[in-house]
Amino acid sequence: MTWWKALIERLRRRRPPLLHIATDEGSGPVVILVHGIASSSVTFREVVPLLVPGHRVIAVDILGFGESPAPEGCEYRLEDHVEALDATVRSLNLREPIILVGHSLGSLIVARYASLARTRMSRRSQVSRVVLVGPPVYISPSDIGDRWVRARVSAYLRAYDFLRLNKDFTISNAAIISRLLPKGIFEISERNWTPFVKSLEHCIESQTVVSDIASLTVPVDVVYGTLDAFIALGSMTVIERMRHVTMHRVEANDHLIRPRLARALVAVIDAGGAVETMASPVTEPAGEPSGEPAADR
Repeated sequence: MTWWKALIERLRRRRPPLLHIATDEGSGPVVILVHGIASSSVTFREVVPLLVPGHRVIAVDILGFGESPAPEGCEYRLEDHVEALDATVRSLNLREPIILVGHSLGSLIVARYASLARTRMSRRSQVSRVVLVGPPVYISPSDIGDRWVRARVSAYLRAYDFLRLNKDFTISNAAIISRLLPKGIFEISERNWTPFVKSLEHCIESQTVVSDIASLTVPVDVVYGTLDAFIALGSMTVIERMRHVTMHRVEANDHLIRPRLARALVAVIDAGGAVETMASPVTEPAGEPSGEPAADR
């Protein structure tokens, strides 16, 4: 192989892979849906039918999950996920502004993507709004003043470290949980073990979501369930105080996008973040949960 062919081959290997586009339907303002770790675009199964009548809805599988490629040697850093998302968005030749919606790890991906909107990476597709669903916001414990919040966040990080270091335990317990959920919602197996552990370590345990959100100049909506076990109580206080961030608490919903949370999310997207001014039965201003949770419906 000549030096020229070798250079071309290296450049080809460095080119970000295109993600699998599971959904691209409807017309109107473009909404791009980005799911979280150990999941797939099926995450948004309750959301897509509600959005399609008024939007062009595009749902992707993130790098290493669902039907998207898992490149050999990939470290699954946030940059890897963002570059693959950017390459995919570019391939669609979108010229209109887009609304980015991320769930769980997808929240961290879209926040970083949007924070790069003024750079060469994202100049072709202007981000008009960012919606973060169940974002796992974990500030470094050393930066948390409240000792109770610091203890909670530290416990989450220790738990994630345990999952990464105990493969058999993690996969066997994940298999039990996945049997209780629709196929594609939650999966940790030999097939996606590397994307899972590396994304967990490099994106969730070591994250920059707070600074990414702070750098944004577009509106940011945060939608989360009061029963979300992946949100440490008090961990989102720092982003709640940002002027361009609006919080939407959904009663009686956990981390999954169930019908109640799906309706709230679509209302936020359709209302341009003004849900708190509506008489909505599914969202309330952010704060401490009040009353007994009703059954999801």
